[in-house]
Amino acid sequence: MLAEPIMKFAISLFSAAHAPSSRRALLFARAVLAGGHEIVRLFFYQDGVHSASANVVTPQDEEDLALQWRDFIAEHNLDGVVCIAAALRRGVLDAQEAERYQRPAANLLAPWELSGLGQLHDAVQSADRLICFGGP
Repeated sequence: MLAEPIMKFAISLFSAAHAPSSRRALLFARAVLAGGHEIVRLFFYQDGVHSASANVVTPQDEEDLALQWRDFIAEHNLDGVVCIAAALRRGVLDAQEAERYQRPAANLLAPWELSGLGQLHDAVQSADRLICFGGP
């Protein structure tokens, strides 16, 4: 019997970690891997970049989706990319950008990395499907 073909997914999140679409995106990403498929890249854009910030504080009675995203990316050794333009606009900086723009501190957490929209384009070229969550 032939095995099902493996699908390659690029997933993009446009909304902040506390938004319902962030939870849906995380559940979808977990289901992709549980189904034996591959995630080429997770791309956090617009308000989605807040998920990578060390300054996000989740109330005790809510799910900490930013932490769940971090754990998911690290556990599965996934490529978690934060759009640099969206991140800078929202004050999410790595050490290099904090120094470049003379800001007092970096707040981008590992395992995320800052990069440009070219990374999303590259992921789309490598994936069978681009799935987007959130946005206006």
